[in-house]
Amino acid sequence: MTIILASSSRYRASLLKRLNIPFQAINPHIDEARLNGESARSMVERLSIAKARAIHELPKGSLVIGSDQAAVLNEKIIGKPGNHPAALAQLLEVSDRIIRFYTGLCVWNNTDDTVQVDCIECAVKFRCLTKAEINRYLLQEQPYDCAGSFRSEGYGITLFESISGSDPTALIGLPLIRLSAMLRNAGLHLP
Repeated sequence: MTIILASSSRYRASLLKRLNIPFQAINPHIDEARLNGESARSMVERLSIAKARAIHELPKGSLVIGSDQAAVLNEKIIGKPGNHPAALAQLLEVSDRIIRFYTGLCVWNNTDDTVQVDCIECAVKFRCLTKAEINRYLLQEQPYDCAGSFRSEGYGITLFESISGSDPTALIGLPLIRLSAMLRNAGLHLP
C-alpha cells in the first residue's frame, strides 16, 4: 500500500514520520481560499478532501492523506502571520483569550474511491502576555509560518494557560490519533 501525504508542510511530514510508515509528501497545489459564508470547520474538511484528491497519477492501492487547519478567534480566522510585526499583533490580540483550532483530516483510498473525513477541535487558552514576553518568544522561535503565531511543540507552549482537545498532535497540524484509526480502517496495520 502506497501512502501519500498531500502536503508541503514540514510539520505534518515530521508528525507522520512518528507512525513509522513509509510515505511520500507531494504538494497538492490547490486554492485554499475560504468560501463566502463558510464555517472554519466546513472549510478545513473541504480543503482536506480537496488536497487528498488533488494528487493524481497514483498506483492503485494508494492512501492519500489531506489535512488543513484554521485558528479562530471570535468567529475570525487567524492566518499565518508571515513576519514579526504581524505575529506580534496576533499574539497581543489573543493574550488572555481562547483560540479554537479546527484541524481537518481526510484519507482517500484510490482503490475503491472511499473518503474518510473528520475535524478535530482544540481550544488553547493563552495566558496574559506582555509585549516584552511576546517579542522574546518571537525572536527565539520565529513562528511566522504557523497559524496563531506559535509552535506548541516548541517554546510556544510557554504562552499557554491550558489546552483542551482529544488529540494534541491536531494542534501541530496532523491529528495522529484519528489518522491512525482511519489508516487501520483502510486496511493498514498499525502497529
